[in-house]
This record gives sequence, structure tokens and C-alpha cells, in this order.
Amino acid sequence: MRQVKRIMAAIAFSKYSQGILEFAAQLTRRLDCELVVVNVINIRDMQAVSEIESMGYQVDAQEYVRGVETDRRAELEKMLKGVQIHPEKVKVVFHVGHPLEMLLKTVDEEKIDMVVMGPKGRTDLRHVLVGSVAEKMFRHCPVPLVSYRMK
Repeated sequence: MRQVKRIMAAIAFSKYSQGILEFAAQLTRRLDCELVVVNVINIRDMQAVSEIESMGYQVDAQEYVRGVETDRRAELEKMLKGVQIHPEKVKVVFHVGHPLEMLLKTVDEEKIDMVVMGPKGRTDLRHVLVGSVAEKMFRHCPVPLVSYRMK
């Protein structure tokens, strides 16, 4: 069995995110490895902002992304304060893009050995049109994926 050196926690800032983070941190402590916390700003949000901008409204898509990332970083800092993990063992990554693609890209780029994520994202819907990101991650993720279920 391959040694787990890096665990990725996929955080969507849903009601499950604190539990996902705590569970991933617990695994990280027990396995004495690093934690990579990942959030993806959905490209659809950017496209909507760009569309509004094209209608003549004063909206800057890049400024929108900076604002969302700033807000999410602040929220994540609060969440991490409630988690027992040494700050040097944590890396935070934000991406803009399609959530599935960006999560799989992060697994590869960050040399992730295990992923922890929830069964639902921000919308709390099981399936939207063709299925959830979690469902697709289970089918395509090249490393073990642990689904955190809220108690």
C-alpha cells in the first residue's frame, strides 16, 4: 500500500465544509502528512459576471474573483482556527474553472494521495442535470476518495 503524504480537502463552503475540514485534519494528524485545502470558484459565476458586464453594467470579472477569494480566505481562516492542525502542515489553493477539472488538476499538480470531500456542494442538491461533482470525482479520481457524511 502506498504511503499517504498529502491529503486534499475539497471545500465548497457548504454546511458540510467544517466537518470535511475537521475530518481531513484528523486523518492528516493520524497519518502524519500534509493537508491541501482546495476551493474552486466556478467558471459559470465568472461567465455570469462577464455577461452582466457586456450589458453595460460596471462589473469587473477579475475584481469579482478577487473579492470572492478574499471572502473565502477569511472564512477558511476562521474554519481552520477550530481545527487541530499545525499551520505548517496546511496549504490553501484557490482555482477558477470547472470544479471537476480543477479538482482533478489539483490532485495531479499537488501530488495528492487521498481526497476528502462531501457528497454535496453549495446547492445541497444531489444531482443537477448530469450529476454532482462528487459523483464524477468518484468515477474519475486517480487516488482514494473519502466521502465525508455529516452526522
